[in-house]
Amino acid sequence: MQPNALLDALLAEAGMSHAGFAAHVNQAGHGRGLALRYEHTAVARWLKGQRPRGQVPDLLCEVLGSRLRRPLSLDDIGLGLPGSPAATATDGGPPGSPLGGFVDRATALWRSDGQARPHLLTAGAVCGTPAVIPVWEWENPPEDADVSRSGPTPVGPEHIEILRAARAHYELMYRRAGGVATRDRIVRFLGSETAPLLRGSYPDALGRGLYRAAGSLVAVAGICAYDSDAHGLAQRYFHQALRLAKASGDRGLGAYVIALLVNQSLHLREFRQAVAFAEAALRAAGRHTTPALAADLYAMQAKAYAQLGDTSSALTCIRYAEAAAERIRPGSEPDETGYVQPGLVNVQVAEALLGLGELDAAHEQATAAVGTPAHDRGRVHRLAMLCEIQLRQGEADRAVAAAAEMAERAKGMESLRLRDRLRTVREQLLTSGCSGARETAHLIDGALRVPL
Repeated sequence: MQPNALLDALLAEAGMSHAGFAAHVNQAGHGRGLALRYEHTAVARWLKGQRPRGQVPDLLCEVLGSRLRRPLSLDDIGLGLPGSPAATATDGGPPGSPLGGFVDRATALWRSDGQARPHLLTAGAVCGTPAVIPVWEWENPPEDADVSRSGPTPVGPEHIEILRAARAHYELMYRRAGGVATRDRIVRFLGSETAPLLRGSYPDALGRGLYRAAGSLVAVAGICAYDSDAHGLAQRYFHQALRLAKASGDRGLGAYVIALLVNQSLHLREFRQAVAFAEAALRAAGRHTTPALAADLYAMQAKAYAQLGDTSSALTCIRYAEAAAERIRPGSEPDETGYVQPGLVNVQVAEALLGLGELDAAHEQATAAVGTPAHDRGRVHRLAMLCEIQLRQGEADRAVAAAAEMAERAKGMESLRLRDRLRTVREQLLTSGCSGARETAHLIDGALRVPL
């Protein structure tokens, strides 16, 4: 049995204690001629995943629906039949689910994550059809005709500004401290601040702005989960962000979220999926794809094609990426694509060229990337790429210097992705047997010594 996160979240939203909920269920049962004597212990069992018998699931819908002033189905409270789409969905709701049901499922996930449920952190990412459906649904009709909602909390423009400020805050924290350190903070914010707003009261136009701000914030939560090696959880956050982007009507935001899915697909070595997702983003967003986002999508496609051994397609995507990068104008990009800083496309292209075995061209691109100012997190990745290329070219002394700076820059960051890069470089240095390798490996060990 898995915990019933939906029922747990709805109880919290309704402000009902376990004992109070049991008493209301008993009372509702008496109205149907049932002699029920449930206590708080029964509610605790339901929350752990036990399914009550007979008419009781319907009574739970009735009690909670009356308290929350909206109809609730068995799927809505997590008691749908096992194996049904609602019971197996990973993106916050079954395919084609109404927006209201999606919000309930999304906020239930945030609550469960905030409670540090172990199964969420250890779940793997889905692949195949379940991974493709959210992208397909984002790209294709129907659109959300009206996202207005009537809820207990009036939502105003000032609330949207709070979500935007929170996104900027947590993104900066992620860059400075890493996703492991940031994840708990942003998840708590989603549960305590964002969820009540999505369940609040707002007209259509304001609601679209709200969903856009929430989607952008949820995407950062997914980035932090990815950086914490919780790939199933990260994917669910990305799928949620994609659904929120669709509700907002902002195609550019959706394309940005798909870029995050492309990056995760590359890490998981799902190269064909990475190519297909990038194509979907570029196709569906069209003119809403900014130069920065287009550059990143094409560069990631190039890396995927290189790993698939398709040299021609990889080189074509590299040309597209470089052409798009030349069109980037500072101050003209949305906040989400701020990560496409000068030098990012260079290091992406360097990795693609390395995959093609073009060491000299890869070295030129990696050198250009390292020579461009970047925040510490980005610089660690750039130095790691340069170090790997230099070792392959026999430039041991330069590789040792790059690795030493990389280890120094990584200090204080709690990121499993950065730790992967550090371990890889350490192994490459020791395998090379070059002068200074052991001393630099010792520096890397220092950066890895504190457990996360």
